[in-house]
Amino acid sequence: MPCQGAAMENGSGNASGRNTGIDLLRGLSILLVVLHHLGLRIPLRKTALADVLPKGLLSALNYNGYEAVFIFFVISGFLITSNVLRRDRSLAGIDLRGFYARRFSRIAPCLLLLVGVLSVLHLSGVQDYVIKREGQSLPGAVFAALGFYLNRYEGITGYLPGNWDVLWSLSIEEVFYLGFPVVCLLTRRAAVLAPVLIVLALSLPVTRSALEGNEIWQEKAYLPGMAAIATGVLGALLAARWPVVARRTTLLLACLGAVGMCWVMFDGAGVWGLLRNGYMLVLTGAALCLVLASQWSRGSRPLPGFGWLRSWGRLSYEIYLTHMFVVFAVVRLYKAAGGDAALGFLWYLPALPLCWLLGRVVERSISVPAERWLRGQMLSSAAVSAALSEQALPCGRVYEKNT
Repeated sequence: MPCQGAAMENGSGNASGRNTGIDLLRGLSILLVVLHHLGLRIPLRKTALADVLPKGLLSALNYNGYEAVFIFFVISGFLITSNVLRRDRSLAGIDLRGFYARRFSRIAPCLLLLVGVLSVLHLSGVQDYVIKREGQSLPGAVFAALGFYLNRYEGITGYLPGNWDVLWSLSIEEVFYLGFPVVCLLTRRAAVLAPVLIVLALSLPVTRSALEGNEIWQEKAYLPGMAAIATGVLGALLAARWPVVARRTTLLLACLGAVGMCWVMFDGAGVWGLLRNGYMLVLTGAALCLVLASQWSRGSRPLPGFGWLRSWGRLSYEIYLTHMFVVFAVVRLYKAAGGDAALGFLWYLPALPLCWLLGRVVERSISVPAERWLRGQMLSSAAVSAALSEQALPCGRVYEKNT
């Protein structure tokens, strides 16, 4: 999953206060997640597109959803930390009540609604939504989702149905949200926190390799995800220390990030197989380069023609939580229509806009109204006014996605 952001991103790239570069990166990430879940059921490389497009490209489109979640983790760490430094001036000055209130109001409404809907679908026996694996149960899944250990629950019992499964990344992010303010108050200074973050960020290949005995837990364990989030936190500290850099530095970071991202997306663990899980470290480093390039190029005009992808980024939390409803429905229709593999790519055409539309409906009817109401109940009027002027998001969602 994605990032669940909070309010306005630090370092706006347009008049509305949003960082358009980070929105674009987030949009690409959530699109890859959706394409991944479609591709597991209707692979593009088995369609007629394989006759005209390289299979490597089609595989890259279908099988980078997991990597995309780690991009979300980097963005989450960056945005959460940037907002704390902007709002509270320093790590030592973090407002615990305000931090937790913002995270709760952003995350809880959609999460509780999703868990409720999935519970009803399970109890109603709706196909694709019934929890039936041995060792699993509805109460177990509910407590795991709301207790932020669904990743561990799956590591022990196996995969849950798709709509439940996406919550693994939220479990990692929320544990980060719970502990981050406490760590800030204990360390109090970036100079003390930074060495710990560096060690954690660089541990990603080691922690993944150490978990190779359990494929699910290797993918969804806390430490690898925390390593990616730590990378984003380090980026925010760098951006705060050097708020302005030379344009050539920004261009270099953008190029390095793009090259690293393409290397991982198209090659996967191929070249980096010698380093076992080293390719994931390349991925988080590339994501950080792109995030910093977006931050330091704030005020520049957004790339034309990509407004649709930025809109995916703005809705990434809602799309992340709800897209499996569309995926399951489209796949059912595809199979009912005969399941012609050659024409399978055509089913992507309605699926993608429907995922966006459902996310948009949830945002307008549930996320934003509920978040504003909850913030009004939990924060002072002054804090609410400041928060609402920021434009709420998720990595609080895969989350403040633009916190």
